[in-house]
Amino acid sequence: MSARKIGVGVIGLGFMGRTHLAAFAAADAAGFGNELVAVCDSDPARRQGLAGSGGNLDTGATSERMFDPAKVKGYADPAQLFADPRVELVSICTHTTTHVDLALAALAAGKHVLLEKPVALDSASAQRLADAAARSKGLCMPAMCIRFWPAWARALVAVRSGEFGAARSAVFRRLGNRPGWNGFYSDYEKSGGALFDLHVHDVDFVRACFGDPATLASTGSLDHVTTLFHYPSGPSHVVAEGGWDHGEGWAFRMSFTIVFERATLDYEFARSPELLLVKDGQRTPLDVGALNGYDGEVRHLLAAIAAGSRTLGATMADAVAHTRLIEAERRSLSARSFVAP
Repeated sequence: MSARKIGVGVIGLGFMGRTHLAAFAAADAAGFGNELVAVCDSDPARRQGLAGSGGNLDTGATSERMFDPAKVKGYADPAQLFADPRVELVSICTHTTTHVDLALAALAAGKHVLLEKPVALDSASAQRLADAAARSKGLCMPAMCIRFWPAWARALVAVRSGEFGAARSAVFRRLGNRPGWNGFYSDYEKSGGALFDLHVHDVDFVRACFGDPATLASTGSLDHVTTLFHYPSGPSHVVAEGGWDHGEGWAFRMSFTIVFERATLDYEFARSPELLLVKDGQRTPLDVGALNGYDGEVRHLLAAIAAGSRTLGATMADAVAHTRLIEAERRSLSARSFVAP
């Protein structure tokens, strides 16, 4: 925790921008010192803190005014926010096609960056940003919130530590409706479809758990994909499904089941309890706290900045690698065959 207030600027005040605002406010209240000093959006109403609502998850954001415009500077041009000396950390919550250029400009201005996912729709662009981040004074962290979601973080510890033995099977699911509050998500040249915008979480988590697969095979479409990841010396069964083609009224679902040699971890979002350990004939609820992944990622980055650390739980190298895997999935969808990443 830090007593010093890190100056925060948020670019893009749609649903995810509002989610970041709530996470930074909650972090400050919990002792991770930060202060919202600037925002940037093309909409004058949003610059006054009157952003709308939407999305699949309860993230802590509300429909109330999210900040006091008398205390927070509102900019229409990102360059103005980057030039504001009070801003130390920039949270970029704009459309995917703007991510790399905005992050490069923020790093060039000496800022730290929290960059919403997906970082880019091609690995070459992600690599360009990764190279700049490696040279920069500031930190640049992709906002892979699932790595910081308490139940998922607990599963990652179990996989890496081997506390229940080696993982034999892992199945991940992320299913919902295509976001409908603007036309961006239906333009797959800009959003990448569910393959990039939704499924990216599970592709990144598969890599975090098991590394890069030797080959993979995907079936489905950009709206709904299921991928089998092949690890010659790892788990024999690793599957991730992601889709946003469900009809109105479908309740968002994210879940995982990981089978270890001596136990099974099973997670279901919005179930009570969400995380279960099945071991020795017993089903034991695991209490991982009430925070969400947005809270976790924000606090992790604030703590790293306060400590002067460059060690991050999600890196630009991770973003490049999982983007390459998604590119391989897209090739597999077209070829209808196994492909090497």
